[in-house]
Amino acid sequence: MSAQPKSYSPTYVSPEEYLAVEREAEFKHEYYQGEIVAMAGASNEHNLITGNLITALNIALRDRDCTVRASDMRLQTTAAGLYSYPDVSVVCGPPELRPDAHLDTLLNPSLLVEVMSKSTEQHDRRDKFMLYRLIPSLRYYLLVSSKRPEVVVYSRIEDEKWQVEVFTDMAATIPLPLLHLELPLAEVYRKVTFPPPAPEPAQ
Repeated sequence: MSAQPKSYSPTYVSPEEYLAVEREAEFKHEYYQGEIVAMAGASNEHNLITGNLITALNIALRDRDCTVRASDMRLQTTAAGLYSYPDVSVVCGPPELRPDAHLDTLLNPSLLVEVMSKSTEQHDRRDKFMLYRLIPSLRYYLLVSSKRPEVVVYSRIEDEKWQVEVFTDMAATIPLPLLHLELPLAEVYRKVTFPPPAPEPAQ
């Protein structure tokens, strides 16, 4: 998600009504417990990072029974009443799809990635994680900053227990042992130029 979304649905909308409208919509919308949420466009840095992640994950997983999906893949978090479009999804093993005639909504990701902007950072860190952690198949949730070199990795260690690690060194490699892969930070941020840091205030 590239900007803090704004709701436009005035009354409760059922999941079936949302999906019927969404499949015909020109732009993507997320859905949470009866409310439709419009999504905005992504920045240049956001798009570069997302492309880098898809490339790096596809290369790392090319000999594994895992597949990588971009942000056009809709995800259903059944227990939370959420339909969303993570920036990157990885499924290991056969994909499970919402059982309808369209088969276009994913149910069982192993890894999810959201590329954060200033406007979505708190939403992605707090709200999205609290909902995504309800997905039984999920093993990792990655939050990738688009404004500085920083990747936050949430790892499931038990059903209800998660641990968090933060990677900021461009020479670092992010270990994802449950998926048998490592993700170099330099590949995540390949060709990404960050704005210069703000000057220190005068004393």
